[in-house]
Amino acid sequence: MAEHLNEEEQVEALKRWWSENGRSVVGGVVLGLALVGGWRGWQYYQQDRAETAGVRYGELLVAAEAGQADRAVQLAEGLRIEFDDTAYASLAALQAAKLKFEAGDRGAAQQQLAWVRANAPDPGLRQIAALRLTRILIDEAELDAAQRILDAVPRDAFAPEVAELRGDLARARGDLDAARAAYEEALAGKPASGVLLRMKLEDLPAPGGKS
Repeated sequence: MAEHLNEEEQVEALKRWWSENGRSVVGGVVLGLALVGGWRGWQYYQQDRAETAGVRYGELLVAAEAGQADRAVQLAEGLRIEFDDTAYASLAALQAAKLKFEAGDRGAAQQQLAWVRANAPDPGLRQIAALRLTRILIDEAELDAAQRILDAVPRDAFAPEVAELRGDLARARGDLDAARAAYEEALAGKPASGVLLRMKLEDLPAPGGKS
């Protein structure tokens, strides 16, 4: 009998506990399921978004290869507007900058590169944009602006390219000894532009000479 009463007491205690706490338990379970479902939904959304951006970027490359520069730039602008936080948007802007530069529109090329430098999610892409922008600014004789951008690029990233641009800047300023030292430093890093870089170095007058 005592055992039966204990069981009834346990049931009553359970009922009281459920009456007091049941709603919060159910709410917690529902919230947990919602969070799990929401996270999975967000992951799916991000994956779908990245795939769409990838397809658009592929279309851009095809258009650029086919010589359809206007179409490629239009696609790049769409990527920049709709998928601005993805690497594809930054890659597209780099392509657009290249096309604009080749078309002689250096101002538009600078704008594209400046956008990548400010918005690319990947630091490597930001550094590539900074180096390309520096090169254009040197060509445009905007040496102080080029210097500011180059100074902000980490020396351990793209070290030979940074050294080469430091040489170009020094040469543009007339400091041929500094240019020579920078070119030699760049060559020591075995850059992809080694042949052109060696030509730049050999084109400098002998140490102590004048241009």
